[in-house]
Amino acid sequence: MSAVLALLAAVATPAPYAYVQLRDPAQEAQARALMAELRCLVCQGQSIADSDADMAGDMRSLVRERIAAGEEPAAVREWLIGRYGDYVTYDPPLSAATAPLWIAPILLLGLGAWIARASLKRRRG
Repeated sequence: MSAVLALLAAVATPAPYAYVQLRDPAQEAQARALMAELRCLVCQGQSIADSDADMAGDMRSLVRERIAAGEEPAAVREWLIGRYGDYVTYDPPLSAATAPLWIAPILLLGLGAWIARASLKRRRG
């Protein structure tokens, strides 16, 4: 029974660096900047820096561990994108899958301008 309790305690314990800052202020600043750019996978629109979800805590810990080990933030970001997909970043790269996300705002802006122009022509005419 005590083995089961120990296992449950280990599973319930948050990741080591989820709520602990790195000792090196420069590394912590890099980690925080990266965490602000990464989306929590279980929250609606929150970054992993702002989320209290367990998954976000695990991701914060992972970011801090990798940066403390000497990895560059860009490499950590690419690793997370490779692991979780483009959704993990607020700035997805342009690809066939994300092209609609980049093109839709431009098309909607053009459509809005066209409707406004047509509306103004009708009022004048």
